[in-house]
Amino acid sequence: MKGLSSAPGDYVHFKSRVPLHKISLGNKEWRYYEFGPKDVPPLVCIPGIAGTADVYYKQIMSLSMKGYRVISVDIPRVWNHQEWIHAFEKFLDTINIHHVHLYGTSLGGFLAQIFAQLRPRRVKSLVLSNTFLDTQKFSAAMPWSPIVSWTPSFLLKRYILTGIRDGPHEPFIADSVDFVVGQVETLSREDLSSRLTLNVVAASVGPLMLSDSFITIMDTNDYCAIPQHLKDQVSERYPSARRAFLKSGGDFPFLSRPDEVNLYLQLHLRRVGVEPKLDLPPGISGDGNAGGSNDEKRGGEHSDDPPQDHGSPAAHESGQQIQPSLGSETHNLDEQVSSSAETISMALDVIFFMAQTPSMLSLMSLVGAKNATSKPSLEVKRVSV
Repeated sequence: MKGLSSAPGDYVHFKSRVPLHKISLGNKEWRYYEFGPKDVPPLVCIPGIAGTADVYYKQIMSLSMKGYRVISVDIPRVWNHQEWIHAFEKFLDTINIHHVHLYGTSLGGFLAQIFAQLRPRRVKSLVLSNTFLDTQKFSAAMPWSPIVSWTPSFLLKRYILTGIRDGPHEPFIADSVDFVVGQVETLSREDLSSRLTLNVVAASVGPLMLSDSFITIMDTNDYCAIPQHLKDQVSERYPSARRAFLKSGGDFPFLSRPDEVNLYLQLHLRRVGVEPKLDLPPGISGDGNAGGSNDEKRGGEHSDDPPQDHGSPAAHESGQQIQPSLGSETHNLDEQVSSSAETISMALDVIFFMAQTPSMLSLMSLVGAKNATSKPSLEVKRVSV
């Protein structure tokens, strides 16, 4: 992929709507996207070695439309895990974020766990995908790691890309691989060597203060660059964590299976107490007059000013209060939106239960076939209950 001319159409649309932010903190530059209501606790996405902030564009667009706030970051040039912790904490302080929900894949999942271990008060929940607990295996497989910072860029890129399965893929997986390969081409030699160093320098995740009930493990069941036994170790470490398995998706399910990943992320955020800020339809302001909503006008701009209330419901982990809306019409609209949100929540819970229980899906199919001509809707409702 070279430039936006050959990029997927939805990615071009994303780039036209969501600005890329860059801030320099000391000798480190942070590149990140941010989109969604400012008064909703953010989901921060951390990529793996081959990823950039752009790889989560499908999550940013989908979840922000549902009222969630999503931040996707590039891993800056850091050379050990203590440096990562200090740099990430300073970044969060700079953009005025105190508590976060972290979604990390591969190396990003490992870094998310390290941060949660050493900064437990800042991490409210974790979503871990195709990740690991220690770097020992990767260090043993890379004996030339001491000279990684001197290695030419083309050799580093070749080494990283050899970890991606080369062979026939389903079309959606092939597209995800093509997109990530294009992102790897944008990374400098320093970026690549820094990430490879983080992946092999001796470190392991210790016990977390975070309860397993605030952790979701989302793994793919087909081929993945992370060995299965390393993923199994993560599951064993958090035995009471919620499981979200994807039948397929390869190394980059957030690109190849975005609908399923976004659904699981939405369920996770709701389960840990993050509720979306439901905006009014575009073009209608809180007082019923024509005009864009406050969040739409802000788009992805970086602003620490609290948004004005337009009568939309929101969750407040920080204890902030929303001023009551003026006018009975706006109040009635809030009740309708809240009722719709509750209905959607119930439906999502049923879908999640069914996805976790294959036998339930088989039972529904059997009942539907048997009663295709006699009250099918009534029978399905009984099975769901």
